[in-house]
Amino acid sequence: MVLSVLVANPKGGSGKSTLATNLAGYFANSGDKVMLGDVDRQQSSLRWLAQRPPALPSIHGWQVEPGEPAKPPKGTSVVVLDSPAGLHGKRLNSLISRVDRILIPIQPSPFDMWASEEFFHRLLEEKAIRKNKVFMAVVGMRVDPRTRSARELESFLLQHDVAVLSWLRDTQLYVQAAAQGLTLFDLPASKVARDRAAWQTIVEWLRPPAGEGWCDK
Repeated sequence: MVLSVLVANPKGGSGKSTLATNLAGYFANSGDKVMLGDVDRQQSSLRWLAQRPPALPSIHGWQVEPGEPAKPPKGTSVVVLDSPAGLHGKRLNSLISRVDRILIPIQPSPFDMWASEEFFHRLLEEKAIRKNKVFMAVVGMRVDPRTRSARELESFLLQHDVAVLSWLRDTQLYVQAAAQGLTLFDLPASKVARDRAAWQTIVEWLRPPAGEGWCDK
């Protein structure tokens, strides 16, 4: 049984690769066999993976081509797909048909909110989502809850029928880890305890209730 997660937002720079690589790192450190699929032409996630030290829990790279068979290699338990900016139309439909969960990273800026609003409407028109075969949720990226922009983002998201799983703070830990092919979950727990705690609701949403197993696509 395979859990498959699409990380998507039509706007570039929204934090898709940060979210995708750290998800892959979490599951790899949990003992899962993880495939990190990169649908973006820039191949940011696969470039990050090339920097990953071989001594760390393995994450396998997978360059996903639209329209090609989507079966991951045998033995895979988790697939994380990092998608490109401007995702729409048949390409979006094809990716949705491959996954169980969609995570939408959003930063607290008007541009992110405007782009995401249209994207929400597109997703909610998808048959698989309307019939509860695929579920979507939002993760706030680089959020400082003390700022006005964070409050505006929270107000914006309350107007839409989309679950908000967590708010990830603006910290250089993500940048520093990424430069070495690492994730928060590869760093000493004492150094990243606060940030790992913010991920707990995300991974709980992705993991099914005990005894149900993964959704099989």
